[in-house]
Amino acid sequence: MTILNFKRQLSSLCSRSASVLPSAPAAAQTTGSQDQSAASLAVVMDFLSNTAPDKVEAAAARLVAPDAVYVSLNFDNPELKKIEPWTGTAKGPSAYSRTFLRVAEYWTIEDFTITAKLAVGEDVAIFGKFTYRSVELGHVFTSPFSIHANVHEGKMVYFQFMEDTYASASSFRKSGSWIVKTTKATPAFEVGAK
Repeated sequence: MTILNFKRQLSSLCSRSASVLPSAPAAAQTTGSQDQSAASLAVVMDFLSNTAPDKVEAAAARLVAPDAVYVSLNFDNPELKKIEPWTGTAKGPSAYSRTFLRVAEYWTIEDFTITAKLAVGEDVAIFGKFTYRSVELGHVFTSPFSIHANVHEGKMVYFQFMEDTYASASSFRKSGSWIVKTTKATPAFEVGAK
């Protein structure tokens, strides 16, 4: 999705949200919407502030609905799941905590920076970058990330985390390369060779 399309969808969401509010003064409508947006953002930020191994299980129990969905990097990719077992779609607070507990086993987190955050009602979007070092091989990579979360009645009910999955999986590559052929006009080439 391009940034322009995202802005259009966000604008459309905002106008749809405003059209279903009961008749009330404009200031009251804005305040209620702003309150909901701020509350939703606060829940997601609270969770992200407590993802260290000694805190994440309590944070998930407190901030994640029992039937919440967590989508990590893709909906379902069995090959990637062999490399990063937390990937795919899972449910419940333990899906949230297990993901962050495993990330801490696989990588040393050298940096995690949020560069932008916004909320519209129950929907929250977070953008940023992180730098991880693989524990076993010491490979370092930096990746952008994005999060889409949905908060309902003070609990996260949906959380989708996206990153540069090629870079994260490559941080575990001990050896090997691929021969890739992308288009008819492009000759095959090798990636991953060191």
